[in-house]
Amino acid sequence: MGDMTDKVEIAGNPNTPVELLTELATDEDTYVRIRVAENPNTPVETLTKLATDENGVVRSRVGWNSNTPVEALTKLATDEDADVCRCVARHPNTPVEVLTKLATDKSKYVRIAVAANPNTPVETLTKLATDKSKEVRSAVAENPNAPKK
Repeated sequence: MGDMTDKVEIAGNPNTPVELLTELATDEDTYVRIRVAENPNTPVETLTKLATDENGVVRSRVGWNSNTPVEALTKLATDEDADVCRCVARHPNTPVEVLTKLATDKSKYVRIAVAANPNTPVETLTKLATDKSKEVRSAVAENPNAPKK
């Protein structure tokens, strides 16, 4: 059991060498892959591979990682797991056209993340300002780029 805990800790350590992170990204243990997906030093190619992981939590952590490339974020935006889409919707590097598409997601949590993202275009924020969900409308109101009436 100690070995597994060590692997999880190594996978989450920002000082772990890139080669080892790349190797741990294919580990059979989900928790190890989650930690690799969260690690700020995980290379872009490895994050891109993890974006197709079978586990939704791994994919959502890729959507959360600040180093995840635009191509991977764009792909993750079409994920069937709402939590993955929510992470993409709040990511600072998600392209405007992807944010605009995610603004119509059936999950209010995805729409809240879009409404809170400072990169969401004004036209999209204007539409979200009339969303049926009070939490979405509230997130728009708190967005510094929202149009003030």
